Amino acid sequence: MKMSAGVEWALHCCVVLTAARRPVPAARLAELHDVSGTYLAKQLQELSRAGFVRSVQGKSGGYVLTRPADEITMLDVVEAVDGAASAFVCTEIRQRGPLATPAEACTTPCPIARAMGEADSAWRAALRSVTIADLARNVRADSGPEAFDVIRDWLNTPTARA
Repeated sequence: MKMSAGVEWALHCCVVLTAARRPVPAARLAELHDVSGTYLAKQLQELSRAGFVRSVQGKSGGYVLTRPADEITMLDVVEAVDGAASAFVCTEIRQRGPLATPAEACTTPCPIARAMGEADSAWRAALRSVTIADLARNVRADSGPEAFDVIRDWLNTPTARA
């Protein structure tokens, strides 16, 4: 399964937004992650369309999570950015070629399609089991309890540090 890079950026933004006490401008999130603001804005728009973040207008505007971080799963973010379609699409290859199986004999998915469907289901279940809050807890565990204090302070700094 190959996901777009936008999924990674969107997940990082969601985790960072758990540390914010006020809306965070897209430009500030882009600067924090050293990514193009235009590129990151696309991911934030997808998250907004899916209802996981919203844009707050005005001088103190920016992005905020729309629901508690323990109610947003990794799968939610993946599907918001990359869509909900399965990575595998069966094209019924068994119905082609000189030894083709007649369509009327193909009443169930072939073993390959079944295995790929099971793998997709397992992958989705794994992503569904991890929330943004879980990721934030893991950041704290890996980087120390002050990790989000440092992020929050940086986000609240009016201008970028040189």
